Order: sequence, then structure tokens, then C-alpha cells
Amino acid sequence: MPELPEVEVVRAGLQAHVAGRVITKVEVLHPRAIRRHAAGSEDFAGRLAGARVDAARRRGKYLWLDLSGTEAVLAHLGMSGQMLVQPEGVPDEKHLRVRVRFADGGPELRFVDQRTFGGLALADLVDTGGTLVPAPIAHIARDPMDPAFDPAAAVRALRSRRTEVKRALLDQTLVSGVGNIYADEALWRARLHWSRPTAKLTAVQGAALLAAATEVMSEALRAGGTSFDALYVNVNGQSGYFDRSLNVYGQADRPCARCGTPIRREPFMNRSSYFCPRCQPRPRLA
Repeated sequence: MPELPEVEVVRAGLQAHVAGRVITKVEVLHPRAIRRHAAGSEDFAGRLAGARVDAARRRGKYLWLDLSGTEAVLAHLGMSGQMLVQPEGVPDEKHLRVRVRFADGGPELRFVDQRTFGGLALADLVDTGGTLVPAPIAHIARDPMDPAFDPAAAVRALRSRRTEVKRALLDQTLVSGVGNIYADEALWRARLHWSRPTAKLTAVQGAALLAAATEVMSEALRAGGTSFDALYVNVNGQSGYFDRSLNVYGQADRPCARCGTPIRREPFMNRSSYFCPRCQPRPRLA
């Protein structure tokens, strides 16, 4: 699933091209694309017809379109979901799942998803801490780029868990937006091994880790996100290029940019963790 920078790139594109427009017609071309909308395709399309898109919003790795009223279209991009803005008449993408047309006759919004892990659904907006978010993601914590994000509270939440620091950093109920790529990059910048127990994480280390995560995601956002293949693109179909700036993620056996030691890869939750064994020494066993 794309992480915060990639989702923010898509959100900004949707805000520029879709916000303020009125929907006239929705075509659901694959039922799995709206499987999270229990009432089905006809209900989904019917309720969206005539609705105005007020804004494109995001919390962490989750994206939604605010509609006029108290509902939103929640988008799960999954591993391969794309939100594309295309002029009417451009040939359909091979994996086009949902098409949204607008009253102004301008470019249409297309949800394309090769692996069909993602999808769209209508959801009620609920108030969480003074912010309206779709009910299915009301439990998701604020992310480091949220103006109301409380770093000190987030550090306390991380340190309160009895687990490894990377697992805590990936827990979207503690801090949202950080996934496997930016967790490894932030841990490298903070000089922390991924398996350090949160019980041994000091407040200073926790603050440095969150600052590093914010820094690396901000840099990735300016680069348009991280694209390892053609599946992540912005609304215009363009890839990001932050993968050229990654220091540890995917860099196994290459020299550490800081000390020259070969980067290592270790299995982690059916995925991988990348780290420098010298800059990020493994914590000693008790």
C-alpha cells in the first residue's frame, strides 16, 4: 500500500482536478472495486449521481473525497490502485474498475487497479478530535504532517507498547502514514535498530525517530513519492523518483552512505527490514 507521501501526491492532484465539481454518472466496471460498499454497485452509483466533491482529504495512508453533505468516498489504493484524471475519449486503461463523469464535461476520474486489492466505498463522516473523517478509519491516528499532530503524545504512545520499535512505528493507531519503506529510512536516520524494544526507547530517541520520519517523508513528497514499478503514479500517470534517494530500503549489500558498511536485509513480518549494522547496532540481549 502506498505510504503517506505517495497518497498525499494523489490527494493534491485530486484537489486540483476534482474538487468543486458535480458528479453526473458513475460506472462500476468490476464489482470487487466497490466490495466494501455493502449495498452494491447500483446503490453506489445512484447515491453519487448529483453529488458535489467538496475536497480531497487524507489521514496517514488513507484518502477520501468529501461530498456535499455528511458522506465521503473512501479510497483504498491497496497495492496497485490508481486515481487517474483523464480527458473523456482517452482509451480505457486495461484495469479500469470505476469511471466518474462530471457535469462540466471536463476530464473524468478513473479508478484503475490491476490486482483489485483496493476499492472505493461511501462512508459517513464522523468527528474525531475535532476533525471529520470517514467512520471506517476513525481509529487511525493523526500523521506527522497533520497540523494537529502532537509529537510528545505520539512518543508516549510508541513507548507505551511492549514490542519492537519498528512494529510500533508501523501501528497506524499510534502514528499514521509510515509504512515499511519510510520506517527503515527513519530508523537509519535516527541510528536505531528496528528490533530495539520500545521499553528501552528513551523520550529523546522517540522524538528523534518521529522527526526523522517527518523529514524523510517530506523529502519524498517533494520528489513525488517512491515508485518501484508502474503501479504507483500520480493523477496524471507520472511516477515519483524518491527511490533514487533511499539510503537503506532495498539497498542490501550496498555501502552505507554514512559509514560505508554493507547494508543488511532481515526478514520482518513477511517483508524485509534494511539497516546498517554499524550505524544501527542490534540491541544487546538482557
